[in-house]
Amino acid sequence: MSKSSPVLFEITDLHASAEDGTLILNGINMTINEGEVHALMGPNGSGKSTLASVLLGSPEYSVTGGSIKFRGEDITDWSAEMRGKSGIFLAFQYPHEVAGVSVINFLRQALSARKDMQMSVLELRLSIMDWLERLNMDPSFAERYLNEGFSGGEKKRNEILQMAILEPEIAILDETDSGLDIDALGVVADGVAKVREKNSDLGVLTITHYQRLLDHLNPDFVHVIIDGRIVARGGNEIVEKLESSGYESFRDTNL
Repeated sequence: MSKSSPVLFEITDLHASAEDGTLILNGINMTINEGEVHALMGPNGSGKSTLASVLLGSPEYSVTGGSIKFRGEDITDWSAEMRGKSGIFLAFQYPHEVAGVSVINFLRQALSARKDMQMSVLELRLSIMDWLERLNMDPSFAERYLNEGFSGGEKKRNEILQMAILEPEIAILDETDSGLDIDALGVVADGVAKVREKNSDLGVLTITHYQRLLDHLNPDFVHVIIDGRIVARGGNEIVEKLESSGYESFRDTNL
């Protein structure tokens, strides 16, 4: 991406603690410009998913220092609802089941909250059917209860469907590749690519353990998090070093 692209998301010296006071994030810095794809990699317990939760405003964690800015506005104290409505999207590692609420009804309600607009059922259905076809999903999927009885791959593709319909400005993908086989991973990654084709300004932060998703997404920047700190950032050379030497090779480094 061009360096002149407007700044979309800016995380500055972010510190955050769990409910019991345990410090988990210890000075995170990251800037995501429009249209950029960033990857955050780290071992278990490094703070990856905590960062995703903090960015979306989860009440499970308290920001104890630093700031989060979205399009230049400080959103550190915003609620999760305000962040979602403003255009920040989180694809969960373990999406929740919602009994009695169909995919199409959930998306209609979410779209209304996101954009303060009512799309007709017909318009929404046509848009959903278009995206279901692009994501290689059966049309009957729209009538199923949200995530109820979904396979792992269906849950993840449903998250991509939501991202396509809601048209966020930044998408945070929390271990979207978790539990997927190679074929399902390819479909999900292709879905992300199709959403980005439609919205070239979309910023993406993908959080993952594995290189295999990055092979599909081709991130502009890769960050390594260990013990709540970003210890390295760069391009594909970071991924290659991780593959050859593992996270231990980064443990004693600091930015």
